Amino acid sequence: MRAPADLVLHNARIHTFHPDHPQAHAIALRDGRVAAYDEAALALRGAGVRALDLDGAAVIPGFNDTHAHMEREGLKHLRPSLAHARSVADVLDVVRAQARITPRGEYIVTMPVGTPPHYFTGPATLAEGRLPSRAELDAAAPDHPVYIPAPFGNWGRPPGHAALNSLALARNGLRPDSTARCRGIELGRDAAGALTGQIIEHNNRPALEFDLLADVPRFGFAERLKALRLSQALYHAQGTTSIYEGHGSAPETIAVYRQLWEDGELTMRTGLVLSPSWGDLDEAARALRDWSATARGRGLGDGWLRVSGVHIAYGGDPTVACCARANLPDTGWSGFVEQAVTPADFRALCWLAAEHDLRVNVIVSDQLHEILPVLREIDARFALAPRRWVVQHIARARRDDLAALKALGVLVTTIPTYFLWKGGAAYLDEPDGGDAVVAHATMLELGLPLSLATDNIPYDPFFTLWVAAARQERITGRRIGARQALAPRDALHAFTVAGARLTFDEDWKGPLAPGYAADLAVLSQDPLAAPVADWREVSCRLTVVGGRVVHDADGRLA
Repeated sequence: MRAPADLVLHNARIHTFHPDHPQAHAIALRDGRVAAYDEAALALRGAGVRALDLDGAAVIPGFNDTHAHMEREGLKHLRPSLAHARSVADVLDVVRAQARITPRGEYIVTMPVGTPPHYFTGPATLAEGRLPSRAELDAAAPDHPVYIPAPFGNWGRPPGHAALNSLALARNGLRPDSTARCRGIELGRDAAGALTGQIIEHNNRPALEFDLLADVPRFGFAERLKALRLSQALYHAQGTTSIYEGHGSAPETIAVYRQLWEDGELTMRTGLVLSPSWGDLDEAARALRDWSATARGRGLGDGWLRVSGVHIAYGGDPTVACCARANLPDTGWSGFVEQAVTPADFRALCWLAAEHDLRVNVIVSDQLHEILPVLREIDARFALAPRRWVVQHIARARRDDLAALKALGVLVTTIPTYFLWKGGAAYLDEPDGGDAVVAHATMLELGLPLSLATDNIPYDPFFTLWVAAARQERITGRRIGARQALAPRDALHAFTVAGARLTFDEDWKGPLAPGYAADLAVLSQDPLAAPVADWREVSCRLTVVGGRVVHDADGRLA
């Protein structure tokens, strides 16, 4: 007699994304795996088995966010929010409230002014159109250093606006003659040359805290661990069951994930990539040699946490990278270490990585054509296909260059929200109408192994799916490369099943098939039946990872 299942979901529209059985109305989960479909699944019901009638709801494999920056989301909840603030007085009320509960002399650090998650409006959110002045902050908290940070540049669009009171300026050694080492940081001064406490950050990768604000408190290990617990719950609530951090994770970030893993609290299947902290090629050569013991090939870990490969940047600001390294182990909001890599150094680093069987992850944006010669050169000696090197953040790319990636066997991740919706203004007037920008349809025509990601801007996969299909720039609403729109099933496949190849897990994770991981999401409506315009309104009602319920919006399995 067959053993009963642990959980049976029935009366559902189950999209398995397995070619042998693409649709089902019931599914049984046992011992963390899918046990059976349809009538065979219903037959596994027995005493003590949880069974849930889904009343026709859609079920899909769990989302695999392949450029997630998951650890970042929970950090946003550790500082006082100013999202409600519509005036300087509202901001000052929050500062005063914090001053009453914060020991004298300790910092008051808030979240930025503006509307999350992007903070596009910044000070324009406030009636006065500005942040509180230095004098206003002094009056609100005379015994505390106060810092209102600018938004992290990747959330929205620079410039970002920050404000400090007099005590915070003094504690950080900022004087009228102070200057930033990093470009793009503007210290506000009044007509007499005195610091106003206002600072404008023009960089997409914020350098202000690394450069000028050494005294401002950083997120410590305990805070990052607390935030990660919250982050994975927030991502699970969106139906996400796996993540891949191809931008790389700094040593402290990896340590936080490892702690959660060792404590048995990691419920998100997690693939991490090393984020290097080297300063030159000699140091890189030693690091890559030593890392090969841990991160070579498929890496080290299990089905919950695996570390494999290295992220090597292409480009970057040397001064920002130097300041960032000087602040380690802190990485601010990023979770990775800033790099600055010249084309010559990129080639040398890729060769070193290949020699140690450390697969490379690289962000290319509009520069795929510059990266390809290096990949071809290395492939001639070290076949890249079995090593699964990863090209990320593809924006504008020629068809021939995408075909070359297919021939090389390189994996691809894209972030449509970054280049089409948030940053789409840069591509509104392309000669081809934007057909070469995030060219999803072309990638699929060529057979490129494609996976989608949120980049935490925002972390909602349904928003990313909508962008991939609608391809609308956020301000004008104009479509960019309409021919490249992803069809619903292709978009869901790229965001659920396809990402398993990034962690070498496609033989046991991805589709909802017997023997595969019981990782799934139950949705409020079926995106394969709903109009694209409604995709932003889809929500996740239930998330299961390894047969374990990790999110239950309706409390039906509590």
